[in-house]
Amino acid sequence: MALLGVGLVTALLWITPAAAARESVAACRGIGGFNPPARDLCPGGKPCSLPQPAPEWTATDHRGQPVKLSDFRGKVVLLNFWASWCGVCKLEKPQLAAMADELQGDDFEVISLASDHDWEGVRGALPNGAPFKVFLDPPADDGNIGAIASRWGIKAVPESALIDRQGNIRAYFVNKRDWESPVAQTCLRAVIDEE
Repeated sequence: MALLGVGLVTALLWITPAAAARESVAACRGIGGFNPPARDLCPGGKPCSLPQPAPEWTATDHRGQPVKLSDFRGKVVLLNFWASWCGVCKLEKPQLAAMADELQGDDFEVISLASDHDWEGVRGALPNGAPFKVFLDPPADDGNIGAIASRWGIKAVPESALIDRQGNIRAYFVNKRDWESPVAQTCLRAVIDEE
């Protein structure tokens, strides 16, 4: 009987991580998180699949201080590309803010890169007291897409990348998402809860 009990506990411990991994994949797939990454994110510019290393970038905060993506290594990061002139982005921001307010902590950070030329438009487009970090990603020319977003192969905003603690893109989302939905929460929590 004791041997049977040990066998059941061992089986349960073996099955549980696999089930959690399947749930994570299913949840992220359910909200369209397995869009193929832009070729700019793939080695040699050839089609690839996730996970892929997230390219480093440096943006500026509202005080003009440089901030790097690698500054957040060790945390799970949801990186959201957007712009103040983007109507769809404005619709997504309240849900992004509510999700960030609920999930953000020592293990998880929401970062928003604004494809804007200055902070004036950015401040006017954010929910009051946005509970996530916002950095400026000004376009390199007269275009609309920020220089960092362009290097990531982004042609339109919003787009988001879920990046794990090691700096790998685990899920990629084209267009807006309902970040408050249970399936979105499951996708995010699964990566946050990984050891």
